[in-house]
Amino acid sequence: MRTQISQDIISRAIEWLGEYFDDYTKAEIKRMLEKDHEELIEAFYRDLDFGTGGLRGIIGIGTNRMNRYTVGMSTQGLANYLNKININNDILKVAIAYDSRNKSKEFAEITAEVLSANGIKVFIFDKLRPIALLSFAIRYLKCNAGVVITASHNPKEYNGYKVYWSDGAQLIAPHDKNIINEIKNIKISDVKFNKNYNLISIINEEIDNAYLQKVKELSLEPDIIKKYHNICIVYSALHGSGTNIIPKALEMYGFTNVNIVPEQSQPDGNFPTVKSPNPEEPSAMQMAIQLAQKLNANLVIATDPDADRVGVGIKDNANNYILLNGNQTASIIIYYLLKKYKEKLLLTPQHYIVKTIVTTDLLKEMANKAGIICYEVLTGFKYIANIINKFEGKKFFIGGGEESYGYLIGDFVRDKDAIISCCIIAEIAAWAKSQNISMYELLINIYKEYGFYYEKLISIEKKGKKGLEEIATMMNNFRTNIPKILNGSRIIGIKDYKTSIYTNLLNNEEQIIDLPKSDVIQWLLEDETKITIRPSGTEPKIKFYFGIKTDFNNQTNIEDLIIILNERVTKIAKELNILN
Repeated sequence: MRTQISQDIISRAIEWLGEYFDDYTKAEIKRMLEKDHEELIEAFYRDLDFGTGGLRGIIGIGTNRMNRYTVGMSTQGLANYLNKININNDILKVAIAYDSRNKSKEFAEITAEVLSANGIKVFIFDKLRPIALLSFAIRYLKCNAGVVITASHNPKEYNGYKVYWSDGAQLIAPHDKNIINEIKNIKISDVKFNKNYNLISIINEEIDNAYLQKVKELSLEPDIIKKYHNICIVYSALHGSGTNIIPKALEMYGFTNVNIVPEQSQPDGNFPTVKSPNPEEPSAMQMAIQLAQKLNANLVIATDPDADRVGVGIKDNANNYILLNGNQTASIIIYYLLKKYKEKLLLTPQHYIVKTIVTTDLLKEMANKAGIICYEVLTGFKYIANIINKFEGKKFFIGGGEESYGYLIGDFVRDKDAIISCCIIAEIAAWAKSQNISMYELLINIYKEYGFYYEKLISIEKKGKKGLEEIATMMNNFRTNIPKILNGSRIIGIKDYKTSIYTNLLNNEEQIIDLPKSDVIQWLLEDETKITIRPSGTEPKIKFYFGIKTDFNNQTNIEDLIIILNERVTKIAKELNILN
């Protein structure tokens, strides 16, 4: 039985049989119209959503896919907006970078073509680069905006298009909504594909070297690195853009025993050795762990295709390699930075850190004890960057991060940066060795000082048009059918970031949440459990974040405690019908 298809979808597909589309595109649409209505529906049931950060979708033909036409229309909308607000008729400049994904270079070149055809000066990297280099280049070259072609850690079928503003950060209001409105009015006939060669310049290693010098200046213990330069580090680029620059950065820091996973060192958009190039997933880290076991390495690090996220592996007390989650890595980084700033008499009340609302509250505890502010923002590094921009010249950003393996130290980049993170994590490993403790023992010491913070993420994938509808239904249900008790503990507070209202159920008082509106719900339980529910902004998933704080001392067995707390999360998840 053939899938039913609406006339609207058929009409949208037929439009793509017009004169502005190439023969391959037309042939694919004819095939779908005749033989594959299910694929046609997924390709044309909507326009690929240009969200507040840009595009992300499956590569293919159609309005809901990443292809030369959706990239071209988005770029034309960006160009129109830049020209519209250019009231002084200045020379407009945009930097462009791309990662190792399939069609990344092609989409970057299309972006350059359209921007230059609209009279905008373009600086495009000569080969793949991490996101941090794009953010840095925007500020270094004094550009008005930037574009990077990447789908970050998504599976190989995806690609994406991220837009950055003149501050080197991803778009926020009002520019995000204004650009979206421009794009909505673009037809394919409006797109100028006739590039102006005179307005396109190639970026070479000058930017890399300037950036790496700034990275090197972040080191807080260069003398310790000199002494322990030979600690064994294993690094995997997971076939991505970190492959050349991260080993170079570690070498510049002074580390002399960096071992690259050879099978994953070559950029490859098919990511042949992993199911998904996401260091959050244990399977993606396995080849690096295997090499670490062979070499008896002190530290394992791996980065995703655009090198903004980093996964970390360390040895536990039984000499087995374990993978840190994003909250644990963020905690180790912030602990080290605060400790060293204090020791070197650098810490003042004007210093601050930033975390997202789904990142461990341990960071806030550290900041409180250090006498500085921890700002809390919505999920998305653009909000961390916005805090940095807000306080530039007034306060001093130490570092920040989010649980999804993204961290930033220093303020010369305005997005999560795995290059900086890898260097600082390696420095922490060298410093721990100088203290005669392992990275694992360092983590245990942090828990002893601040209490044990346990976090777990459960993600439910819902693909396609039907999946989007199911996620919307689930979010509505969690707003309207709130349980009173979970695992025997009362819900005593509700934060609904969509309405910007925090309701204290103990006294029925309401407070305004001073953050932008977002489709996020948080439940606060009497036993200090926090549950956050939100649709992913980058993947077809609904995510459930669990956070629990409990006591931790010398008598505590961490493995037993994790089992107990994991059982608590499992019970709650079953009560919410998100686990069988």
